[in-house]
Amino acid sequence: MTIQILPARLANQIAAGEVVERPASVVKELVENSIDAGATRIDVDIEKGGSKLIRIRDNGSGINKDELELALSRHATSKITCLDDLEAIISLGFRGEALASISSVSRLTLTSRTQQQTEAWSAYAEGRDMAVQVKPAAHPVGTTVEVVDLFFNTPARRKFLRTDKTEFSHIDELLKRIALSRFDVAITLRHNGTMVRQYRAATNDAQRERRLAAACGSQFVKTAVEVSLEHQGLTLRGWICTPQGARAQNDIQHCFVNQRMMKDKLINHAIRQGYEASLRSDQFAAYVLYIDIDPHQVDVNVHPAKHEVRFHQARLVHDFIYQAVADALMQVAAEQAHDAQYSHPEAGEYETATDSTQLDSPAHRSASTSSISMPTKTISSTAEPRGFASSRSVEGTSPSSDSSAYSKAEANVDSRYPGQSEGTEWRAQSDTTSKTNTHRGETKARFGEAAPSYSEQRAYKALMTTPVVPTQHEVAEPPKAFSKTPISVGHVDKGLGKALAIVSSKYLLLQRIDGFALLDLDAAAYLSILGQMRFASSEGLKAQPLLIPQALPASAQEIKLLAQYDALLQQFGIVIRKKSSSQIMVMAVCQPLRKHNLQHFVPALLDVLAQKGEQDVLSEEQLMDWLAVQATQKTDDYGLSQAITLITELEHCWQDQLAAHFSTLLRPVDVATAIEAFKHD
Repeated sequence: MTIQILPARLANQIAAGEVVERPASVVKELVENSIDAGATRIDVDIEKGGSKLIRIRDNGSGINKDELELALSRHATSKITCLDDLEAIISLGFRGEALASISSVSRLTLTSRTQQQTEAWSAYAEGRDMAVQVKPAAHPVGTTVEVVDLFFNTPARRKFLRTDKTEFSHIDELLKRIALSRFDVAITLRHNGTMVRQYRAATNDAQRERRLAAACGSQFVKTAVEVSLEHQGLTLRGWICTPQGARAQNDIQHCFVNQRMMKDKLINHAIRQGYEASLRSDQFAAYVLYIDIDPHQVDVNVHPAKHEVRFHQARLVHDFIYQAVADALMQVAAEQAHDAQYSHPEAGEYETATDSTQLDSPAHRSASTSSISMPTKTISSTAEPRGFASSRSVEGTSPSSDSSAYSKAEANVDSRYPGQSEGTEWRAQSDTTSKTNTHRGETKARFGEAAPSYSEQRAYKALMTTPVVPTQHEVAEPPKAFSKTPISVGHVDKGLGKALAIVSSKYLLLQRIDGFALLDLDAAAYLSILGQMRFASSEGLKAQPLLIPQALPASAQEIKLLAQYDALLQQFGIVIRKKSSSQIMVMAVCQPLRKHNLQHFVPALLDVLAQKGEQDVLSEEQLMDWLAVQATQKTDDYGLSQAITLITELEHCWQDQLAAHFSTLLRPVDVATAIEAFKHD
């Protein structure tokens, strides 16, 4: 077989296989052309689901008479002229295949008039012949494209069309997404002569609210919060639903990159990961998000239908989107918990959250800041819950649910257990079960082992009886039996000793040369952080910049305090700058504070500075101790490997000074009592 150039009409029909999948594809290409032409009003008329007629009329700039025939040629476009334009595309269309491909599988009429022309002209092309006929016509400034008898000359393609109702539903969904992408363009949709949709141009907040409700439903508007975030030329804005607005299907998930409709895997994954700690596996998020980025940083020419893009800095974009969504959800949960606490001042800290109906009340929503006159709350770069401190750096690994900085339990997101973490609920059940079984005279064995006898239980209880742990204010002498020579964990004769097992989820049983001892893991966690903080005195702690600086409100007095303590804070790797007369920017924190909730930490820090400032200047030692308390992350269920890592870090930080803290860390275990109990059985 010889190699030959394909005829133009055959090449156009092959291209039509990519461009024209169904009537909705035609509508998409033509409406995007109208938007690129600067249209502010677009009328769409459909007959028989688009198989009979598709008419798109706009009031854009129009096409000159001399260019009408050229417009129907393959690879003809006015949107790019050179390779540099292809690397920074700002228009929705750019390939120049739409009109030629559509005209090759339909009867197409293109009527247009520019502002400079006194009369309009019409170009007609039909099917395979592709012969364009140009003649005068009556038409206002703008363009009208009529596509009649789609796939009339390709019966195989026409056979794969669905019912008129199904095809029209695809067109309706498409125009809804386009209406969300451009609030400044009025769009009307008619089917078989009947008005179906009318999206009026939105020029103020109330009109934007109505348009959003028309496209996504009033329930989405009621349960959505508005987000706005910017970082180094990358902007994210739009609306995301709260957990109360989660849906059973993913029918309200709209994302736009530079006003282009997207179904990108990277974007979807980042948003899904941001909701990971907030929604159940059978729930779907609802959102309308707009991503604005430098056109040079994104390649839109990677998908035939332009549904996907490729970001040059994919990791940065992914983390940016993920953290913005996670932070917004965290702030919503924090606001709900805060409002619930103040609405029930007599309740305890973990008993104040109300149900989702109460949290969504108008009184609650009125307390939040809103940038538009709609009931959605606003979360912007000036009122975010925290910075990107919990997110790994762009060059690092992907942020996981463990690093999402605000777990489901902390955020009180799960309305089934308001104000109570999952761990708390589990422990309560365990305690209840234990008490019930003891009352019945039963003791269930763990991991399938035989239940211990009563005498064994009594001996174990005696074994675990230890002296009372002194408080932080008491100064106790280290037990003389303990060696003060530290060495790496695992040796029996030196250092803390050999780790054996976790006891009661919070203590570590150690074997030492002088016997057995229990180590308080919470105290060890605090000392480990305090040991890291000590380096601030000598070499200073390294400041780790936040991926996106955190903006927080502050009074003039608080800003003055920050300036007074700026040198001391920088010693501990904390960099806070003044943004305005009422705002501050958290630029960086030290490593121990990377996973801390800055929304709570910074106000607490300001309170400490203010209280101390009234009496005396806060010293380096006092700040060190306070930061260590704040940065200590305690848990109710330590693992053995976690405990070993913790005491290894402890010995590394303190070295030969660790023995001075044995009175706080260690308590001896009286094995003799257990041995004596065995002798009397």
